[in-house]
Amino acid sequence: MNTSKMRRKVVPAAVDNGDSADKLDQLLLSASICNGEDVGPFVRKAFASGKPETLLHHLRHFTRSKESEIEDVCRAHYEDFITAVDDLRSLLSDVDSLKSSLSNSNSQLQSVSVPLLTTLDSFVEARNKCTNITLAIQSLRTCVQLVELCSRANRHLSENNFYMALKCVDSIEREFVNKTPSSTLKRMLEKQIPAIRSHIERKINKEFGDWLVEIRVVSRNLGQLAIGQASASRQREEELRIKQRQAEEQSRLSLRDCVYALEEEDDDGFDGISDDAKDGNGILGFDLTPLYRAYHINQTLGLEDRFKQYYFENRKLQLTSDFQVSSMTPFLESHQTFFAQIAGFFIVEDRVLRTGGGLVSKLEVENLWDTAMSKMCSVLEDQFSRMQTANHLLLIKDYVSLLGVTLRRYGYPVEALLDVLSKHRDKYHELLLSDCRKQITEVLAADKFEQMYMKKEYEYNMNVLSFQLQTSNIMPAFPYVAPFSCTVPDCCRIVRSFIEDSVSFMSYGGQLDFYDVVKKYLDRLLTEVLDGALLKLINTSIGGVTQAMQMAANMAVFERACDFFFRHAAQLSGIPLRMAERGRRLFPLTKARDAAEEMLSGLLKQKVDGFLLLIENVNWMVDDPPQGGNEYVHEVTIFLETLVSTAQQILPVQVLKRVLQDVLFHISEMIVGALLGESVKRFNVNAIMGLEADVKMLESFAESQATLLSEADASQLKAALAESRQLVNLLLSNHPENFLNPVIRERSYNALDYRKVVTISEKLRDQSDRLFGSFGTRGSKTNTKKKSLDALIKRLKDVN
Repeated sequence: MNTSKMRRKVVPAAVDNGDSADKLDQLLLSASICNGEDVGPFVRKAFASGKPETLLHHLRHFTRSKESEIEDVCRAHYEDFITAVDDLRSLLSDVDSLKSSLSNSNSQLQSVSVPLLTTLDSFVEARNKCTNITLAIQSLRTCVQLVELCSRANRHLSENNFYMALKCVDSIEREFVNKTPSSTLKRMLEKQIPAIRSHIERKINKEFGDWLVEIRVVSRNLGQLAIGQASASRQREEELRIKQRQAEEQSRLSLRDCVYALEEEDDDGFDGISDDAKDGNGILGFDLTPLYRAYHINQTLGLEDRFKQYYFENRKLQLTSDFQVSSMTPFLESHQTFFAQIAGFFIVEDRVLRTGGGLVSKLEVENLWDTAMSKMCSVLEDQFSRMQTANHLLLIKDYVSLLGVTLRRYGYPVEALLDVLSKHRDKYHELLLSDCRKQITEVLAADKFEQMYMKKEYEYNMNVLSFQLQTSNIMPAFPYVAPFSCTVPDCCRIVRSFIEDSVSFMSYGGQLDFYDVVKKYLDRLLTEVLDGALLKLINTSIGGVTQAMQMAANMAVFERACDFFFRHAAQLSGIPLRMAERGRRLFPLTKARDAAEEMLSGLLKQKVDGFLLLIENVNWMVDDPPQGGNEYVHEVTIFLETLVSTAQQILPVQVLKRVLQDVLFHISEMIVGALLGESVKRFNVNAIMGLEADVKMLESFAESQATLLSEADASQLKAALAESRQLVNLLLSNHPENFLNPVIRERSYNALDYRKVVTISEKLRDQSDRLFGSFGTRGSKTNTKKKSLDALIKRLKDVN
């Protein structure tokens, strides 16, 4: 029977109001048990009220009431039960027959299956053995592969082939650690794999540390090599410029038969630093293999970022160390090493940036360069401020400019360095001017004011042709006596050296057109230094006509030399000569030239004054005019002719003309001054006629110089005697009153001062004014010329 069927819920019957509480409790308990509800509340209530016996009574009553129901059910189903028992008994006989049949079948089956089961057991045992053997073989194969990998890793480690060793270790860790059948091997691998990686990391970091030490020396040599190649390239450019200037000079001189071909050479200067450096074959061992190997190994170890930081910090420390300037060694001796070290550092960094696969970034290199640029500028500022020698400053500037050229090829901006050089341009030239001033002073102090004697052609080339001082393109015969003293070529060498040093400082400094700057300082050298030194020499050291003449000759040669100086500066500055000649200025040594000529003229005047003292012996009241002039004029003429014959050997004709003109003008003044002086109280016409003969002799001397000078120059020399000539003409004129006519005066007496005319005219006496002279002329007519002269004197006095 299915006991899980839902039972009908029993509801207690209603009780009358007269039933007792116990009856109600009994009904409720019966209903709860029938409904399968919990009887716990009834138990608790019974014990709470202290009447558990009542509860037991109710339960027994319920049990008795159900026994009768059970009996009723049993009676109702008894017949069916008996029928079922009969069926089971009949079935039992069938089961017995089936049991015997099954027993027989089992016996037969067992007799048949025993051999089969024995075979099956043997098969199972064999299969288990085969499985075990297969597993053993697989384990052995795994172990063999593992051992081979370990052996390979050990071999790579012994050969320092760390990358392949790491690859083997990674393969072992990835494929064999978790599959290794041996726990011992597994523990060994788990212990040794980190140890191997640590060992590789230490070894590779040691190699990298050794490379860091080595690369400092290599960087210095590399920087020196790169800067040396820049210098060689610059030298080749200079040689090409020299050839070009020679070609331009030949073209300027119209020497068409001289043909210059500018040969181009392969510019392999900077290519000497081979790109094979990263393969370990670079010049000077510029080998980046250890660096890239360390970087690759650290990438494999997963330490890429840490290695990048480690590399950058170490290189930054090295750069900071390179900035140290030793106070024990002069910067002039250490500057090449200082800048070469920095140049090599950034050449290496440029290569690492381009080929390092992201080892350093462009921003990091730029930050390092900014730091280096700031430090180099501060070092240069400090060292330049201490230097007091122009040559030292130039040497450092040249090397810094080569450094700039070298690093600019690698893309580094160097404008700040060039700005520092430009900032000290004025100081350099001031030091250079000071040095030149000392050299020029020494050269001038050693001058003996003697013409330079040259025995060989090379001396002529060195002292004349090299400064274009020659007046003819024809090579002179040797020995050759130059018209100048040794001061001229010595000073020219100093000035030429100044020009070359100035151009050298201004070249490659970032400024392309610097001719105006060079020209400005060249003007200062010539006008302030050389002109001042020459002027001082003229005023303090010249004591004779020979020295003064030599100095005047030197100044004439200096004038040609100055033209060469400005052309040379233009050529070195890359300026066409036509542009330089277009902007030519006046002769910069004008003060010294004028002082030399004035000194020569003054000494000659002193000599002439010695001869003019003889004018005191002139008889001013002579009865007859002296024939052939007075004595003094003969002495003066002889001196002038001697002077010309000597001076024309060394003095240019224009200088000689100016000196003679000044001397003749002085002689004319002295003649007029003699008549004007108090020593001459009176004179007559015969004395004036003697003076007229003197002036004529001097004029003849001036005219005779036309063969040496020119007709125009001879006329100018003659014009220097204008005052004395016009005075003699006036005193001998029959109509002296024409002096009052402005037109005639401007044409014939423009050199005369009317005050001098008055004073001198008052001293003129007629022959009748002589003692006893009136006896023979008593009663004669008054001299008409005397009257005219007296009228002139009166009119001039009225004007005064």
